[in-house]
Amino acid sequence: MIENEKSQKRLKIFRKKLHTKDYNSARVQLKELHSAEIALLLESLPANERNIAWSMVEPDQGGDVLLEVNDDLRADFIREMQHAELIIATGHLETDDLADILPDLPDSVTTELLQSMDFQDRRRLESVLSYPEDTAGGLMNTDAVTVRPDVSLDVVLRYLRLRGSVPDMTDSLIVVDRDDRYFGLLLITDLLIKLPQQQVADVMMTTSSVIQVTDLDTDVAVMFEHRDLVSAPVVDAAGKLVGRITIDDVVDVIRDEADQSLMNLSGVQEEADVFGPVTVTARRRGIWLGVNLLTVLVASWVIGLFETTIERLVALAVLMPIVASMGGIAGSQTLTIVVRGMALGQIGQSNALKLMSKELCVGLMNGLLWSIVIAAIAVFWFEDHNLGLVIALAIIINLLVGAFAGATIPLVMSRLGADPALGGSVLLTAVTDAVGFFVFLGLASLYLV
Repeated sequence: MIENEKSQKRLKIFRKKLHTKDYNSARVQLKELHSAEIALLLESLPANERNIAWSMVEPDQGGDVLLEVNDDLRADFIREMQHAELIIATGHLETDDLADILPDLPDSVTTELLQSMDFQDRRRLESVLSYPEDTAGGLMNTDAVTVRPDVSLDVVLRYLRLRGSVPDMTDSLIVVDRDDRYFGLLLITDLLIKLPQQQVADVMMTTSSVIQVTDLDTDVAVMFEHRDLVSAPVVDAAGKLVGRITIDDVVDVIRDEADQSLMNLSGVQEEADVFGPVTVTARRRGIWLGVNLLTVLVASWVIGLFETTIERLVALAVLMPIVASMGGIAGSQTLTIVVRGMALGQIGQSNALKLMSKELCVGLMNGLLWSIVIAAIAVFWFEDHNLGLVIALAIIINLLVGAFAGATIPLVMSRLGADPALGGSVLLTAVTDAVGFFVFLGLASLYLV
């Protein structure tokens, strides 16, 4: 919350400088910010102010900012940049960062960047690009520092002094043989505190976390979370070292997954730029509005079946939204819990029935409680005890249906190979509305009319 307040304060100050055309001060403010902070600032600006701010970013920092902004905004900036500007912005990027941005660059820029690299860097880049983006291979960096198991710690220390530097997030050195087969990790702390004459093989860790190059990036994120890792080696099927993954890359995966899950719940998974073009945003949202229209028509058809009943008892029209809304909220609560649990690997086919039983019990308890409250309100309002009984039964049934649907929709979508969060709330609303109206109006037709 504190960081968000800082960002909003920074945005307010920057926009004020733009409005007063104090561009020099605005440029100075940007220079003092980290690339990620500049990216957040750009994403928070309307299109006209965003373009002005982007023109103030230092050319050699442009590549780092492009890595941090959302995909839509990155594509827009790259499309407007000149060839020379793109070369300056991206020429200094690390191999894994360049691999992330290379597919978005024009072919002419990509060709020049590849030609400017030495053979070793080009091979590293090709290695990263050969793996899907959502795997450990697409996430890894090839800048790992390796040592042999049959040398002393003193030799390793002299080797590091000769190198003059180590890559960021280096908490350990990776031990490999001459064929690059992975052996273990030599912790930096062990390197510093153990006796210099000891062999690497005597002090290295052989039970460390190793990531397969084909592992999904989400699985990598879970491993980093559970084992509190800073970095981890990546090996291929033959056990050969191909790179390493660091916590800064994993944080991006976690954030992207959280954003995607949140957006998917409302069916707007592609809408990354909150200030994107109106026509693009309208088209993306319109698809799910169309799906929602179909579900609403189903609910309206259900209401139409009981048109005569509603005409005879106007109170039903007043109370109908309560039944549907209560079921929808109960279902949304369950849906959110299930989607989150599936994303964290806590919920699957093995424990789905247990979870469903628990959610049905919760739905029943809440149904009993709130049915009494709503029935009392209905009786007091319309002075009809039978009406109170009907709405009480409808509330209990619809809360149970909401809990059942909220638990089953994401599980079924997962079995079908679809994203459990994608449009789940739209489908849930259709179920709770249709069932809620049908149960309430059906019971009213039987007992009130």
